[in-house]
Amino acid sequence: MSIDFLPTELLRQAAITEVLKCNEITARYGLSLSAPEVHQLVETRDEVLKSNGRIEFSGGIINKLIIEFCDSPYLSQFHYAPTLNELIETFYYFKNESLDEISDDELLSLMKEYFDRRCQGSIELLQSRELELLARNIRYGTTDYTDLDYGEEEDPDREWDEEDWDEQY
Repeated sequence: MSIDFLPTELLRQAAITEVLKCNEITARYGLSLSAPEVHQLVETRDEVLKSNGRIEFSGGIINKLIIEFCDSPYLSQFHYAPTLNELIETFYYFKNESLDEISDDELLSLMKEYFDRRCQGSIELLQSRELELLARNIRYGTTDYTDLDYGEEEDPDREWDEEDWDEQY
């Protein structure tokens, strides 16, 4: 065992312990993670951090993400761990894409709001529509992240009538 390995493994074990403690909170929503699922979340975090050139010293984002999303009506025990893995990947990718101009807590809050409201539990829509637009707005200097500027065709809340459909297609 090398000297470099020990601190990394200690940090991983601390992160695993922190994340397992979240089960105390999420249990009231019918959600819990097994030890292997937590290991997978920490592994996902480590891989995503590495691939995005980022560092983190605890399980903090995983914990915050779990607490932020545990009351979502779109989460169930059946797909809880896989969804968290995707949300971890999404968080770090868009943290980079937004040039770190938005705080971790603010990004988590917006992700949750978009996930529950505009995306109705779709991670694909969260990534490809909402957060992509958020990152683009941040890169171009828009500071109001809560009111995303959709073009007329992109507005997810726009109601379409037959005439609009004919014009579009």
